[in-house]
Amino acid sequence: MAERTRLVLAGGGHSHAIVLDALRRRPERGLDVTLVSPAAASPYSGMLPGHVAGIYTREAMHIDVRRLVAAAGGRFVEDAVARVDASARCVLTRGGAAIPYDLLSLDIGITPDLSAIAGADAHAIAVKPIGDLLVKLDRLIAAARAPAGPRDVAIVGGGAAGLCLAFALARRLRAEAAGAGGDPARPHLVLITAHALLPDLNARARSLARGALARAGIALVEDDRVLAVSPGAVTLASGREIAADATLVAVGAGAPRLIAESGLATDPQGFLAVRPTLQAVGDDAIFGAGDCATSVGDPRPKAGVFAVRQGPALAENLRRAARGEPLAPFQPQRDWLVLMSTADGRAIAARGRHLALEGRAVWWLKDRIDRRFVEGLA
Repeated sequence: MAERTRLVLAGGGHSHAIVLDALRRRPERGLDVTLVSPAAASPYSGMLPGHVAGIYTREAMHIDVRRLVAAAGGRFVEDAVARVDASARCVLTRGGAAIPYDLLSLDIGITPDLSAIAGADAHAIAVKPIGDLLVKLDRLIAAARAPAGPRDVAIVGGGAAGLCLAFALARRLRAEAAGAGGDPARPHLVLITAHALLPDLNARARSLARGALARAGIALVEDDRVLAVSPGAVTLASGREIAADATLVAVGAGAPRLIAESGLATDPQGFLAVRPTLQAVGDDAIFGAGDCATSVGDPRPKAGVFAVRQGPALAENLRRAARGEPLAPFQPQRDWLVLMSTADGRAIAARGRHLALEGRAVWWLKDRIDRRFVEGLA
């Protein structure tokens, strides 16, 4: 390895923001850091529903990764990685640059994959990646102010992301419609899930969520898969057709194509396969974290909470790798705390097989955790 170690961070996701924060607080001698990201600011997924609901500004929910890398003494390249040449140890960007590395870390998120739903690519809005979603949401919110704006909105996906987005959209779109002199009870929203609501959480959390949906006037369709999306409706596997002027899809996360195209080891779905040290299977110089990577021995759902948990471990192992020291395994949590805003001053907390709470104190806790995380990176 060269006298100075060249570390390239590809993507400005949550784990890389934490790595940069760790390096600015405690610089690593002999380490040259380059961040390659298509955007200078990275949206924090935990605050997305609050932003949609009108609680947080756009600026408040973004992490300034350009400033973070500068504070860590590194350089920022505003571009996206197109391919990794592992044999030459360099990354090739969409803009045509070739950036050499001794250590490479990938936190490049996911690619929306709506192929399982006919017409979704043309007529639906993918919830991930968040950066693309925000522009489309701006248009939807602006449309809600018009007399002929959306009156029926469908959200596809009954996980925590789809649930929180449904609450946030109900609050924001109805407020926009009411402010324009429309019916404050419109638009009508429906949350559709192919399985039970919140399938990864416990029964009490599901019960609390169903109650909160009823309280918010959001319809719920469970155990019925969306087969197709058209400009004015969604068609379900049961044959039922539900009116939808706008459809948002919170399922269908695909792996970034560059991982397989670069010849890196993948899991069966095409995500970067990593070991407990967060190193890629078969390549000690490449690390992976966040949604783009899967721990092959201990996989977890694609959720921002895990990228945040991986961040400190990734930072420590990148330091150790630069020093030539043994790396430490990262052990993801078996039971993790899920905090879901209902956009009415309350939130639902769930953990493990039994714990589930709802109330204003839970929202206070979620708001405090989210604000402290983003503000701590400022």
